[in-house]
This record gives sequence, C-alpha cells and structure tokens, in this order.
Amino acid sequence: MYKELLNKDKKISVTGLGYVGLPLALELAKHFSVIGFDINEARIQQMQEQIDPSKELEVTAFEGTDIQFTSNAEDLKSAHFHIISVPTDVDEHKVPDLTLLERASENIGKVLKQGDYVVYESTVYPGCTEEDCLPILEKYSGLQIGQDFKIGYSPERIVPGDKVRTLRTIPKIVSGYDEESLKEVAAVYRQIIEADIHEAPSIKVAEAAKVIENTQRDLNISLMNELAIVFDKMGIDTHEVLAAAGTKWNFLKFHPGLVGGHCIGVDPYYLLHKARKLGIEPEVIAAGRRVNDYMPAFVAKKMVQMLLEQGENPSECKVLVMGITFKENVSDIRNSKVADLVRELMDFSISVDITDPYADGIEVEAEYGLVLKENVNKNYDGVIIAVGHTVYKSYDTAYFQTITTERAVVMDLKKLYDITTLCNFALWRL
Repeated sequence: MYKELLNKDKKISVTGLGYVGLPLALELAKHFSVIGFDINEARIQQMQEQIDPSKELEVTAFEGTDIQFTSNAEDLKSAHFHIISVPTDVDEHKVPDLTLLERASENIGKVLKQGDYVVYESTVYPGCTEEDCLPILEKYSGLQIGQDFKIGYSPERIVPGDKVRTLRTIPKIVSGYDEESLKEVAAVYRQIIEADIHEAPSIKVAEAAKVIENTQRDLNISLMNELAIVFDKMGIDTHEVLAAAGTKWNFLKFHPGLVGGHCIGVDPYYLLHKARKLGIEPEVIAAGRRVNDYMPAFVAKKMVQMLLEQGENPSECKVLVMGITFKENVSDIRNSKVADLVRELMDFSISVDITDPYADGIEVEAEYGLVLKENVNKNYDGVIIAVGHTVYKSYDTAYFQTITTERAVVMDLKKLYDITTLCNFALWRL
C-alpha cells in the first residue's frame, strides 16, 4: 500500500478538516495524492481558496500540495487509504458523543474496497475503534476485516496555537489491526513525521495512551485549582506559592486555570465512560473533573465578593471579560469555560461585556448565545482577563484606568501582569 501511495497510484483521504485534519492533509499532500473531505461546504470553499478556517495555517501551508478539497462523499471512492479525524465531544450529560465518528465511519464504509486501509485519529476510549467503528465499516462495505481491508489508529497530538511543536516535530503513536497493517500505517506517517514513530502493540494501547495524556494533565491542573481555592481562603497568592515550590528540581510546574477545550476538558470523560461500563468508578479522575468544572462558578463568586467589598451592588455592576477562546492565541471556542464563567456572572444579575481579538462573533453567538463587543466601554466595575492572548500582555495600568471606574476589581486568571502593574486596583489572581 505505502509504495502505491508514494507513487500516486493510489490516494489518501482525510475526513474532517478541522485543526487536526487540515494540517495532516496538507502535510500528506506534499508527498501523496490526497482528498480532503469535510461536510461543511463553507469551510471547503475557504480551503479551496487556500484559507484555513481555523486561522492556524498560513497560505504557504497550501503551496506545493496535491490535494482535492470536497464536501461530496462520492469523491472518497477514489481513495484507498482513509484517515478519519473528526471531533469527538461529550453530550450535556458528559457522555461520549460519537455521532460524527459514526457518520464518518458510515461514509467510508460505503466506499471501502478490497485492500483498503482505514486509520482513525479521533480521540476515543480504549476499544472504540474495534468495538464501535469497525462494525459500521463492515456493515456498510459488506467486507470483512483482515480478509478484505485493514484498520489502524494513530491519535492526534496537534497543539493549537503552538508554532514550535508542530505536526512534523511531535512524536507519533501508530497502531494496526495486525503486524502488516502496523508497518504500512507506520510507513505512511514516517513520510511526514520528523520526530519518533512509536509502534504501539495494539489499537487499544494506542487509544488508551491518548486518552490518559490529557487525563493526567486534567488531574494535575485540578490539584492546582483546589490549592488555589484553599490558598484564597488563607489570603495567600497561589502563584507566589508555586514560584517558591518550583525551586525544587522535581516539582511539577502546573498552574490553576479554567480547563476547557476539546482535549483536557473532554478526554477524561471518555475514560470515565469506559471504566463505568466495566463496573469501575474511577474516583480520582472523577474528582479532578468536578474540581475543574467548578472553577467558573468559583471565579464568579469571588468577583461578587470583591465587588461587595468595594461597596458596590453586583446587580448594578458592569464587568468586562477579556477572552472567550479555550486557550491563548487561537480562534477555537469549543467547550470554552469562559462561557460558563460569563453565565455564572449573569446569574448574579451582573451586566457582562465580552471581547476577544481571535474569536469569531458569529460563532460565539451561535455556540453560546453570547455577543462579542468590538469596542469596550469606559466604566467597568470589574475586568476579568480570562485568556492569555499575547496582545493583552502589552496592556498597562493606564489602559485599565481608561476603561474602569475608580474602585474597579481586576481579576488576572492567567498571571499576565506583575502585581505592581495593577496595584491601583482591587487585584485578584487565580
């Protein structure tokens, strides 16, 4: 398969052209003939014009590539090596939502041919590829795994907003249904990855490795968040404590914060779901999720408390929230905990304005029913710096004085500013 792909006798398809799929498709298209498929026609049109809808890639990323962008599933018939990189989320009950993954598997199953390969990159729980996706492929193709086609799993590790650790430089885990498929999948990825290729012994091991990467980070951040709650009661600055503790060589440098996005805030629920199906209640993982999900409410209550201390009536106050994307310097708003924070503030009848130089106002309104402000006002009783966008780091005392009232509360959730920079305000840091 690999040699036929390299000679362009056969094609690769990539289904799902988001922040994971598009960079992957373009990198593959520098060496292979690629079909990039997405159900969103508007996004496809942008990519055909060499525009990344996620605003992660420059136009140069499209240059020198052999790629066809399409929203027509029929075009997938001409491919023989299929990669699925659609998003995997959770529903309102925090249960894994496999709708997009199942739909993508159905589309590929309908075009699957003898000798084809299907590789999944979407984050799932251990066993999902073989127990949930494979039956769909077999049902719609009429083919049988091993005898007619092969599957593999290679979890995505792309870091949105990171211009140093890119697709090519991040070690890649690969796995296959059998030894032959493992070697073929590894060969394809080795063509585009400069870092190490780790050949996992099974698909389940590769799935588990991915889901615990972010579960581990979630737990470490939840500890920092719990410490921040405790230290706040003690009147201690958490960042000063961490700076002191960090002088020990083996102290792990995690920080408190709002844990959103489509990885850390979602992946642990996939592991929880699988464990519970097996009759196991993972207490540590669940506790970490509870702490991190509580943080928007904690910050909102702290703002109310500080406004009261300043002699203000919260229901008559106006607060500016700076940033709504799930992390700094990206446009992605999925699972943003800032949106939860805004709702918590509104529950106290606080008037809230939101600003963000990266977020798309139409997407924010569609996703959360919230409106972005293009221009901020000049009479805010409180300001919350919720996302650490680089542009915010240039703001100084004079700037904040121009947009706030005399007794304003400023909350720096990302430790962007030195305490002396905001000494004229009632300052609080997470």
